[in-house]
Amino acid sequence: MQYSMFCSSTCSTSLWLIFTKTMASSSSSLVFFVVAYLLVVFLGSSNAQLSTTFYNTSCPNLFSTVKSVVQSAINKETRMGASLLRLFFHDCFVNGCDGSVLLDDTSNFTGEKTAAPNNGSLRGFDVIDQIKTAVEKACPGVVSCADIIAITARDSVVIAGGPTWSVKLGRRDATTASRTAANNNIPPPTASLSALITSFQNQGLSTTDMVALSGAHTIGQARCTTFRTRIYNESTIDASFAQSRQSNCPNATNSGDDNLAPLDVKTPNRFDNGYYTNLVNQKGLLHSDQQLFSGGSTNALVQTYSTKPSQFNSDFVTAMINMGDIKPLTGSNGEIRKNCRKTN
Repeated sequence: MQYSMFCSSTCSTSLWLIFTKTMASSSSSLVFFVVAYLLVVFLGSSNAQLSTTFYNTSCPNLFSTVKSVVQSAINKETRMGASLLRLFFHDCFVNGCDGSVLLDDTSNFTGEKTAAPNNGSLRGFDVIDQIKTAVEKACPGVVSCADIIAITARDSVVIAGGPTWSVKLGRRDATTASRTAANNNIPPPTASLSALITSFQNQGLSTTDMVALSGAHTIGQARCTTFRTRIYNESTIDASFAQSRQSNCPNATNSGDDNLAPLDVKTPNRFDNGYYTNLVNQKGLLHSDQQLFSGGSTNALVQTYSTKPSQFNSDFVTAMINMGDIKPLTGSNGEIRKNCRKTN
């Protein structure tokens, strides 16, 4: 890619000089050089895009290096898989998939870690650090933190029994972060269906993408503070399910806020379509979860996913790839961080 980017600027300049000198020579020469110029520009642009083979030569052992660390982390704590998957969501929804979510605060900007959707709940930063260290040892200065997050998300799904896919790579890392954008762009657990649809549309994702990506809640846990209102005050919830959750989430505010409950009551550690079955049975833990099956436009799709796991897997993979395409930094934009927590 570096060669292609260099050639796209240098070669195109040379072609343009030749073109201007030969304009008057003949119409056939004119056509030739116009076509050649446009072709070089097009190829330069194309080569700046993401590719599933981006590191095949520069870091051939990348995938095995990443997966080894991810597997070890999940072996130590099963919940970590869901946490690593969530990192990818929260990174991509803030100015694109650029690794900005990993940056610590500096004197120049306030990072995203203390934003409301992340503070006290976003996890896995230490695992990303471990992966980065291992990758830097294998191929120094080559692989971005943004790409590491993307690969880690895929591996977390596969290790939990979910589908696999070829991850598109070639992202570079942001040199800044935005706490404000994190607060504004990441939908809260209290979001309505219309707000969820709008939030995903703002990222260039369809309603189908939104419903499929929500299926990531088939693994992981949520804090009491995120579902307290639902289990005590909402009517679109199975009574026995609400009661079972109340036993570990007191009604009193600030009491047991950090107590955890599985997002998928049936198979909390296995990536499957059980999340959608829960929604059909009014056992969605979060308000935003149950909104997908509350008489609105997404009911039919939830019903389909609840009975057709292969359809869910297929749509989830497509949606993950689509999300990974949100505003990547490529070419000479951004940098390849040596430490994922700070800029070079």
